[in-house]
Amino acid sequence: MMTQLSSPNWLKANRGLIGLLIFLAAFPFLAALIDGQPITDMLANETGIAKFLQGLLIEVFILAIYAISYDLVLGITGLLSFGHAMFFAVGAYFTGIAFKNLEWGIGLTLLGLVGLGVIQAILFGLVLPRVKGITFALVTLGIASMFHIIVQAGELAEWTGADVGLQGVTAPALINTASERFRLYLITLAVTTLVYLVYRRFVDSPTGRVCIAIRENEDRALMLGYNTFYFKMAALTLSSITAALAGFFHTVHQPIVSPNVAGLGWTVAALLIILMGGVGTLSGAMIGAAVFRLLEFFLDKQFGENANFLLGVIYVLLVLFLPFGIVGTWRAKSLQIRQGREWLLQLLGLGQKT
Repeated sequence: MMTQLSSPNWLKANRGLIGLLIFLAAFPFLAALIDGQPITDMLANETGIAKFLQGLLIEVFILAIYAISYDLVLGITGLLSFGHAMFFAVGAYFTGIAFKNLEWGIGLTLLGLVGLGVIQAILFGLVLPRVKGITFALVTLGIASMFHIIVQAGELAEWTGADVGLQGVTAPALINTASERFRLYLITLAVTTLVYLVYRRFVDSPTGRVCIAIRENEDRALMLGYNTFYFKMAALTLSSITAALAGFFHTVHQPIVSPNVAGLGWTVAALLIILMGGVGTLSGAMIGAAVFRLLEFFLDKQFGENANFLLGVIYVLLVLFLPFGIVGTWRAKSLQIRQGREWLLQLLGLGQKT
């Protein structure tokens, strides 16, 4: 018997995702051909537009993994957290320390990240039975702020780099972004896809359905007999591990781990991304990450110091005209779009007459 993942129905339902993956996998080759660079040079990580675009898309993938982890907490479970950046920063700093100071390999570092992800979730979860709503948000902000102060402490400069950040981290040759950019590109693409599929399966599972019920009305979920604490802990744990994984790839790809990734601004970035894509949609986090990073790159390149102002204007316009985000608005208007398309086809004589 064929598994669900290999069934024709699954392939048909996910043909858009499969097509996108094929395109993204082939994209570096297309970029090299358009630039006139030999494919062999691209595979050998020679400098060129293909290598640059791979690096830019790796950043998109990292942001997508980070944003979807926040969407699970806020959009699916309804937990407003102002300390989500800590999940990412712990993964980034631990990876740098493991590679630079402890000289660990990839496998042991990833295993350590899973353990830290669970510990972080427990730390945030300790206050769940006592606080909720904005109070929970402020408590998480306080915990994350303490971590932000700790990584900048001069006493830990040997390990964290203090306020200048953790520098001089060299990733293992297998995933070194300088020498194996194409391999790292494919790995991050595969991991991003896997994370999305796991999250979608989680949301469709009974546990995920209870998380949605908690978001809609936690008191009613309690009345139905669900111990909501365990379900919120499940969402927090999965989210924490995923955000730490995004931090891992951030350290692998970037030459420095800045203390800024532990600040409130980095949580706000995740919030803006899922607002742009659509809160609680999962795929919106992926699309929002691409729009956010590509817009940021384009505006920085074209307008320099005015980029942040223009980015803010675009956020306001998106909120005004796409109040549910890109994916959320598309889903909300899908029936009207389909009816409009059918009307247009009938007007042109191409549609089926009823």
